Amino acid sequence: MAGIIPQRFIDDLLGRVDIVDVVSARVKLRKTGKNYSGLCPFHQEKSPSFTVQPEKQFYYCFGCGAGGNAIGFVMDYENLEFPAAVELLAREIGIEVPREERGRRAEADREHSHHAVLLDLLEQVNHYFQRQLRQHAQKQRAVDYLKKRGLSGEVARDFGLGYAPPGWRNLLDNFGDNAQHKQNLLEAGLLIENPDNARNPLYDRFRDRIMYPIRNLKGRVIGFGGRVLGDDKPKYLNSPETPVFRKGEELYGLYEARRKLRQIEGFLLVEGYMDVIALAQSGIHYAVATLGTATSATHLRTLFKYTNDLIFCFDGDNAGREAAWRALQQALPLLEDGRSIRFLFLPEGQDPDTQVRAIGKVAFEASLKAATRMADFLFDTLAARLDIESLEGKARLAKLALPLLQQVPKGVFSKLLFDQLDQLTGMATSTTPAARVDPRPEPPPALPQTSFARGMQSRIKVEMPPCIKAVNLLIRRPALVRLVQHEDELAEIRAEGMELLLKVAEIARLCPDASPVELMSRIFATAYGAQLTSLLGRELLTPEDGMEDEFKDLLAQMLHARRQHLRKQALVQDLRRRHLPPETVNPESNH
Repeated sequence: MAGIIPQRFIDDLLGRVDIVDVVSARVKLRKTGKNYSGLCPFHQEKSPSFTVQPEKQFYYCFGCGAGGNAIGFVMDYENLEFPAAVELLAREIGIEVPREERGRRAEADREHSHHAVLLDLLEQVNHYFQRQLRQHAQKQRAVDYLKKRGLSGEVARDFGLGYAPPGWRNLLDNFGDNAQHKQNLLEAGLLIENPDNARNPLYDRFRDRIMYPIRNLKGRVIGFGGRVLGDDKPKYLNSPETPVFRKGEELYGLYEARRKLRQIEGFLLVEGYMDVIALAQSGIHYAVATLGTATSATHLRTLFKYTNDLIFCFDGDNAGREAAWRALQQALPLLEDGRSIRFLFLPEGQDPDTQVRAIGKVAFEASLKAATRMADFLFDTLAARLDIESLEGKARLAKLALPLLQQVPKGVFSKLLFDQLDQLTGMATSTTPAARVDPRPEPPPALPQTSFARGMQSRIKVEMPPCIKAVNLLIRRPALVRLVQHEDELAEIRAEGMELLLKVAEIARLCPDASPVELMSRIFATAYGAQLTSLLGRELLTPEDGMEDEFKDLLAQMLHARRQHLRKQALVQDLRRRHLPPETVNPESNH
């Protein structure tokens, strides 16, 4: 096929696929802590040394050293070239691969850069809205509304709430001082275009509203939701689809939940911004909401990366139950063994906001524990209009249920669902239920860590060269590239990993807003990919809040050692000129 695959599409593809899904479709995996393990498909082994890390979207085998991202795995497993692997992955998630002529590469790079411009603009507008909530002459109406809803200043700060004041040109006047800036505001979804109005063809989308910034997993503002304070319609208004905001893929509150909780036991899916925020106000920090769209498989895959337990919260009316049924249908193909979905139906006229304020956190969380399990909701819904005491009703129930149950991945849970259907109908709906269970044996459990093994791990961590530590940190937080200076001096240091460190820094500068996965994908495409694979097999224990300080220290240590070495060389040469023994050199001395 003519043309090349643009890098922005590769970055987007890696952001949309889950490496656990990609690998588990080809290799038997089991959950081991926060990672997955199994028998390596690239060499013969009896004990599992192959691990998949969802957080890093990376796989690595401690036995043979194979490793990489989702594209690299498909290339090696399916024996495909890079373009064919990208095509295969794209087909698996139902998207088409774009192609570009080589002459359009610069244009593609400009488009990627333009995305960064839009993100920066959205961040500036978010700060503007927050200032208006503190300073605008009409701020009191917004403040009173938030107080009426029981929100504290701390929660308003955590969710970045702001205020879009009345008026048609606030953003236009503050951020649209030239034609390009106006175009940026329009593309970011902040302005509305009305070509029929020759006098005011552009005006602000959000006016006289409480503003809720929508943030992606990296914490970047990608859009807004606004709750009206006056009589305008609609009551709630979201940003439209933009180059940086896809409603069907984002979840409101997910960034805040991950920032607040070190360990997420489960997620509660609700329907609105204020539901998420009110629950957080009550100490329930694991609620997220879709953004005016139905729950999608993409939403569920994202959440299952962090937990195996999801609870959907809906109104108990017909509309709520229909929404729950649609969510169930999206979830069925994802319900591998160990995953669970449940449904909480609230009394009519109640939402999570009003409910938690009425009954309190303890009682609300007790109701979550009693939520309806997926199997009960499925069979109760199907049987609601059937006479399952009759043969006809039982046959009808089996006919309705079988296509749904067959979507559940093969395993123990799938077999139990068929068993329950057999009990309800009194017939063998699966003639050989055991055949639905994956016949491959479970890999043996990971061996317990001996004190010797722990000691060896400690030695590896202690002996990791400074350059390798620095690369590890830079990969995990690409924004640290701003601290890399004096590259000429660093390039003169002959140390393991220095060449890789400088290459990673070079690529990180070209895409400063890249996620770790995006950055790794670009490095894997270079000659340094194999070196990076080996590096990422080593564990790094630096806590999140200590990364920047350690990175600074590592760079400072390397430069200091380099300068000390040069100074010692200069002193030795000077002593030799004066016929003195080199042993007298003290590089720390000022003399």
